[in-house]
Amino acid sequence: MTEHNGAPGDLEVLQRRLAAFAAARDWQPFHTPKNLAAALSVEAAELMEIFQWLTPEESTRVMADAATAERVKDEVADVLAYLLQFCEVLGVDVLEALSAKIERNERRFPVAGERAAGSQGSSARHSPE
Repeated sequence: MTEHNGAPGDLEVLQRRLAAFAAARDWQPFHTPKNLAAALSVEAAELMEIFQWLTPEESTRVMADAATAERVKDEVADVLAYLLQFCEVLGVDVLEALSAKIERNERRFPVAGERAAGSQGSSARHSPE
């Protein structure tokens, strides 16, 4: 990853903090790609659990309730923490990977005037490239 100014919200700073946290507890042997991918999946499921029985309208208002908002933020943090650790272990630059994926999607799903008829506004999922 490229070097940044070390601001508290900087992903690289957070990755280093997570790595130091794990190292201080001797957790590195457990932080294999397989285990981190599994943990990421579990945390994503815990985030989904908050929304499981809500209507679409209710789901848009979850942050209005302080207790639910805290749960959402905690689960988002857990998902991001495991994703950053996963990327660190495999040497994936998460921002570079996201940028490349956005570029591929921009080519796959062009905007009005550049696209095939019928693709705008469709919720249909397409198979990955």
